[in-house]
Amino acid sequence: MAAQDFNFLLATDSYKITHYKQYPPNLNKVYSYFECRRKKGAPHTEVVFFGLQYLLKKYLTGRVITEEKIQEAKLFYQMHFRQDVFDEEGWRKVLEKYDGRLPIRIKAVPEGKVIPRGNVLFTVENTDSDFFWLTNYIETMLVQLWYPITVATISREFKKILAKHLKATTGSLEGLDFKLHDFGYRGVSSQESAALGGAAHLVNFCSTDTVAGLLMAQRYYSCPMAGFSIPAAEHSTIISWGRSREKEAFERLLEQFSTGPVSVVSDSYDIFSACKHIWGDKLKERVMERSEDSCLVIRPDSGDPAETLIEVIKILEECFGCSLNSMGYKVLPSYLRIIQGDGIDLNSVDEILDKLTEEGWGAENVGFGCGSALLQKINRDTLNCAFKCSYVETEGKGMDVYKQPVTDPSKGSKRGRLSLRRNSDGCIETVERGAGKPEEDMLVTVFENGSLLQEYTLEEVRKNARLREEDVTPARHNQDQPKSLELHQKHIMNGVH
Repeated sequence: MAAQDFNFLLATDSYKITHYKQYPPNLNKVYSYFECRRKKGAPHTEVVFFGLQYLLKKYLTGRVITEEKIQEAKLFYQMHFRQDVFDEEGWRKVLEKYDGRLPIRIKAVPEGKVIPRGNVLFTVENTDSDFFWLTNYIETMLVQLWYPITVATISREFKKILAKHLKATTGSLEGLDFKLHDFGYRGVSSQESAALGGAAHLVNFCSTDTVAGLLMAQRYYSCPMAGFSIPAAEHSTIISWGRSREKEAFERLLEQFSTGPVSVVSDSYDIFSACKHIWGDKLKERVMERSEDSCLVIRPDSGDPAETLIEVIKILEECFGCSLNSMGYKVLPSYLRIIQGDGIDLNSVDEILDKLTEEGWGAENVGFGCGSALLQKINRDTLNCAFKCSYVETEGKGMDVYKQPVTDPSKGSKRGRLSLRRNSDGCIETVERGAGKPEEDMLVTVFENGSLLQEYTLEEVRKNARLREEDVTPARHNQDQPKSLELHQKHIMNGVH
């Protein structure tokens, strides 16, 4: 049920208030769709659909129009436009005819599904001919789905890279779900951004410090606890001891968290000296007393990420030794690991893991934390998200509509009623002009006339987003390759979540 203090009438771009006056006479249906446009040379060729359920539950479900909200909007827009353009009569008709519920139908791909760019992800249409203007009134809110979709997609791209390196250097995907920790809470623009972005990351991983994302997954996707963290130091808890007592600060952490893993930021002064002389000498015995289940995780937090990490792991090898895994790569003792959380993005994590491999180290030695590159350094154009009208009806007669700018062909839009199917080659494709077969359509009706008709758990979303075998194969990593239905069904990587 939508929040009672939220006024849906005020949740749109200003110009949309005037659009009901602009449509052709006798129009009675507007049908629009959302996609992540395909763009030549784009680094990401597929997207993870996520976040619609949250938006529907929080803002659109139930009685969203009341007389009080109509009056509030009427006054607001009169002041805003300095003329009377608000459709008071139309909104009151929604209130009277549908008790304030929205006569809208939304069909969407199941959440978590991985869809090639350039395909329809959801469609919107009015269910009552009196309210054709409502379809695109809600565009503003619905297009904000670009954010969770983009975060879920970027997070899954990280997972592909990490899986590729884990598989190549360890022979398995053990621990993959915990290889990328969300450090982004403080770096986003709002609590809601943290919730949406944090939950989107949890579609692919189980490791986070963004509490808002956990709460969203709990409240809107029926997951009691979607992610996990460990006790960890920040610079204030280290430098408050003073430079001369850094060893005591480290020792305090080992004492306070004697069971379970603990992460200690170790670059407050000199990361290399700390690793060699404190961890590797003065506290060496205390470190070696720990087990795999209570390992020490050393965190560098400055300098060139790849160079610093390589130097740190070499120092730790000198002090604590190493062994070889089944693939012949070096592994630190099980009580000792590293997490790199500074300067991490898709390029740097791949570079770091490449350099570790070149130096003979397995990917299990290191985990990563990511903040702004995961949750903030993105925008609607990262995946070229767009919402366009493709079909209208006038007095019951349908017409396929589209845009086709001569100045930018890439912004051309789809035509007619749309469906999404997997063709005979196993490739997902959009069928335009109403030519699709209902029994083949992957789009599911999730919302109709104010009611949520389909609900997904985070467990179901995660299952939909699982990596496929070809995602982990280096030669095909992040390539726009055809995927057959047989491969899709047969080669899902089981047990990742």
